[in-house]
Amino acid sequence: MGKHIEIKDLGVYRQALKISDFAWEIYKSFDWRTKKIIGDQFIEAIDSIGANIAEGYGRYYIWKY
Repeated sequence: MGKHIEIKDLGVYRQALKISDFAWEIYKSFDWRTKKIIGDQFIEAIDSIGANIAEGYGRYYIWKY
């Protein structure tokens, strides 16, 4: 079996986690109304970056073997 890169070692995935942490800090500063109007969609979009990378990585890794 060949060597593989763990997802936690992918630079793009680590960047997505940093962006998500930063976005959550912004989201927490919003008042209730702003969270409901734009905040919830904002945080879902940001969090989906890392989720999509992980999903794509998992598909590649499964197909590789």
